[in-house]
Amino acid sequence: MSTVDADLDVESQGVQTDDLEVTQARAAQVGEMTVRRLLPLRTRRSVGAWCFVDHYGPMSVDGVAGMRVPPHPHIGLQTVTWLLSGNVLHRDSLGSEQMIRPGQLNLMTAGRGIAHSEESPAEHDPTLHGVQLWVALPDASRGTEPAFAHHAELPVTGVGGFAVTVFAGSLAGVRSPARMFSEIVGAELAAPRDVSAGVPLAPAHEHVIFAATGMARADDIVLRPGQLLYLGRGRDHVAVSAPAGSRLFLLGGVPLGERLLMWWNLVARTPGEIAAAVAGWREGRFGTVAGDDGPPLSAPPLPAFKTRP
Repeated sequence: MSTVDADLDVESQGVQTDDLEVTQARAAQVGEMTVRRLLPLRTRRSVGAWCFVDHYGPMSVDGVAGMRVPPHPHIGLQTVTWLLSGNVLHRDSLGSEQMIRPGQLNLMTAGRGIAHSEESPAEHDPTLHGVQLWVALPDASRGTEPAFAHHAELPVTGVGGFAVTVFAGSLAGVRSPARMFSEIVGAELAAPRDVSAGVPLAPAHEHVIFAATGMARADDIVLRPGQLLYLGRGRDHVAVSAPAGSRLFLLGGVPLGERLLMWWNLVARTPGEIAAAVAGWREGRFGTVAGDDGPPLSAPPLPAFKTRP
């Protein structure tokens, strides 16, 4: 996805405490869609290497265009696309063209630079519901070659009645085949019936939990769509309950411990890197997205970046 959220224009090392914290999503506009933006926060820029969480839908796209995000650039991150319902077509400057459906993972590694587009295909499902996640690449991997991978099958395990699909890293003894560049976990927890369970956590990780459908209670804190619960390090489990039909997400990882500068669709370390990427985009150095016949997104004017000491 692409964003012009002004709140991304912040350089920060993040806030890392061992406290529980509940925050409310803010509304953000992505093309014609209004999404719930759960991360980044002004006080917490990342959780592990997860630095961006958008939750959209469920929405009816019956008889309308649906998602349409024209070609745009990324650097310094991986995009994780996960659908709960509907279908989305991905194209990128490597020549990839991939339809994604619920339960499948689209993982795009921007590295030194890639361009892509996302859209509902002409013949699309009548509803759309999903999450778009970004993972910041650690400094040692930021210059890696761009890549794209589609994982149609992912490991699923049971945790106290939850059906847990692990799409990044490892959880409860199973590991995703997706290539990640830091210690991380990303999983969907589906409740086929009323469930109450202790979900295992890696004590070295910090985590967040949010509900995409239904609701959840985690450590006696009630969560509904649009709310994010932060869990600090030092925990080996969290008590989670949810009614039948609920779909939850658990994200976490070892704190990144690096300064991030996030602006538009770019994750960098300095304003100079951002400016160079924008110049490269305007000069056509990210390549073209074959098969997408619409005009690419124009980079917004560069701001006077805010920095922290």
